[in-house]
Order: sequence, then C-alpha cells, then structure tokens
Amino acid sequence: MNQAVDLDELTLFRDMARRAFDKEITPFYEEWEQDHMVPRQLWNTLGAAGLLCPDVDETYGGAGATPHVTLAMIEELSRMGFGGFASGYGIHSNIVAPYLSRHGTEAQKAHWLPRMVTGDVVGALAMTEPGAGSNVQGIRTNAVRDGDEWVLNGSKIFITNGIHADLVIVAAITDPGKGAKGTSLFLVDAHAAGFEKSRKIDKIGQHASDTALLFFTDVRLPADALLGEENKGFAILMDELPRERLGIAAQAVAASEGALDITIEYVKEREAFGQKVGQFQNTRFKLADVKTQVAVNRAFYEQCALKYATDELTTDEAAMLKLASCEMQCDVADQCLQLFGGYGYTTEYPISRFYVDARIQTIYGGTSEIMRELVARSILGRD
Repeated sequence: MNQAVDLDELTLFRDMARRAFDKEITPFYEEWEQDHMVPRQLWNTLGAAGLLCPDVDETYGGAGATPHVTLAMIEELSRMGFGGFASGYGIHSNIVAPYLSRHGTEAQKAHWLPRMVTGDVVGALAMTEPGAGSNVQGIRTNAVRDGDEWVLNGSKIFITNGIHADLVIVAAITDPGKGAKGTSLFLVDAHAAGFEKSRKIDKIGQHASDTALLFFTDVRLPADALLGEENKGFAILMDELPRERLGIAAQAVAASEGALDITIEYVKEREAFGQKVGQFQNTRFKLADVKTQVAVNRAFYEQCALKYATDELTTDEAAMLKLASCEMQCDVADQCLQLFGGYGYTTEYPISRFYVDARIQTIYGGTSEIMRELVARSILGRD
C-alpha cells in the first residue's frame, strides 16, 4: 500500500463530510432510529456527494484517496452520534470495497465498484452464523460445484446492511472437512433466486443499522462469483481483519470524543445544589480521567492507522487496538451518562444513544475475549 497521509486531502474530506452529514442525516436521524434503518436513498445521496468508498481507485469512480479518508468518514459519523449508520458505512466502504479492490478480478471490480461508489449497490459481509460467531472456522454454509456454476446453501446471522444489501460477500465451505483451509468467498447478488432476507433484527442499540438473517437455498452462482482463489477465503479474511478492526477503533475513539463533547456542554449548564455540575470535584476528576483515556487511545489508533498505510500493522496490534479502544468506549459512555443523572437514561438526550450504540463494539469484529486470546498468543504462543 505505502500511502502517505495527505493532510490537506483529509481536511477537505472531513469538512465536506461534516456539512453533508449535518444536512442529510442530522435532521432525520431520530426518525431513522425509530424506523430501525436509514432510507435506501441515503446511500445514493452520499454517493452523489462523493462520500462513499473514497479510497477506491479513480478507474472505478472513486476518489483514489488513502484509507485514512475512509476512516475519517467513519470517525465523523461516530463523533456526531450516528453509531448505527457508522457501522453500516464501515461495512460498505471500509470492508466490502477493499475486499474487492485488493482481491477481485478486473471484471469483478469493474462490475461492482463503480456502483458501490455511487450508492446504487450497498455492500454487506456475511461471515457469522448461528453456530459460528467469532470462530469463523466453524461455518457450515457451503457451496458445491455444478458444472460451470456453484450452488450455495446455508444461512448467516447478524448481517449489517442485510436489508439494503445488493452485494454480499459470503464465506462458504467448498472443501468439506478441511475447516479454514476449505473455505472460499463468493460475491453474491442479493437479488438472485434463492436468496432470502429476514425481517430486521431488533437490537438494544445501533438501531439505524439494518441487521438481518440471510438464507441461501440452492442459490446458483456463476464461476466468476468466486472472490480470490478457491479454498483461500480464510487467508483473505485474515489479511483484511486489521483494516476491519482499525475501522471499529475509529468508531470507538471518535464516538468517545463525541460523548465527551456533549457531556462537557451539559455539566457547564446543569445546576445541582446551587452550583454548576461541572464545579463539583467528582465531575472534574471524572472528565479528566475520560479525556485522558480518549487521548491515549486516539494516539494508539493514529499510530496503527499510519502502520496500516505502510503495510506494517500486524494482526496482534490490530487486536490490541480493538480491545483497548472498544473497552474504553463502553467505559467512557458509561461515565458520561452518569454525569447526566436521570436525564442520561432518557432517549431525549443523545448521550443515551452513545451508551447503547457502544455496547456491540466489544462483540462484533471479534469479541474482546478473542482479542485477548490473539494478543496472548503473540506473547506466549498457542499453548
């Protein structure tokens, strides 16, 4: 990769994103939270503004920016309190598009990427199954060769963008009995016969993120739907995990900054026992601790982002980053909500959304427990 960070480019995109998000998302987000999904048109609107998949090559309609720009888009959405949509945006722009850009054939990229940039195609990643969460080696969805086609059968659960998705990257067993070494990835058109989407899954947070179960019943795929080499899907997954976890950390750090900002505003105005809440030593010390936590994680995140740009970010570093930043996010959201008192527990105050949106961050993309195990293995090995 070796892409240096262009600070001017980054500032330009951040400013453009803030304006667009404030205009196109802020006035409607509460309604979308109640609807438990954003409108499909939002993807096209952001695509027209040049805010989807910015690091896709210009050949396919992207801006040819660095991955830092895509991460910055995730940060801005998260800082503004749009955690649910930030997750969906991250799947589309920070995971599915890079999978295609880095591992797809020329024909696959030409077919899918331009429409992902415009928002005409929404991307999703389907790894998790009812019996295989963080352990992707336990998947049972399978694809069997039938002449020049593949026949896909199985199901996936907790799929972000599952309702709106037009393209789904699906992990399936293609060589039974070999586990990870018999796994392949497929580019599946969500409109294909035999592809079924469930109703939206109700969640305690990230309501604007449309999450679904997906079912595949004898879905016939052309030979060129295979992404990368046959039985090499697990290697691709491992290769892309650092970027996925970097994107989740971007959400964690920026959402924590957003929660801190609105909490500072609140304690400066709210009074209790004849003085501002911000004048109590307890408040001042808690905010000092929170700001320190956020600053430390911001520094580690930026260090890892720079390493990713030069192909130096390791799997265990990405695991440490996700572990530290997401655990921090949950703690920060909790501490900030506490300073709002009873008002923090009402949906009227946005701190409550920061709180419920944070909880999933220590689960998806690999649980905190799995992250600890990965880090431990880098220290002590598998035994």
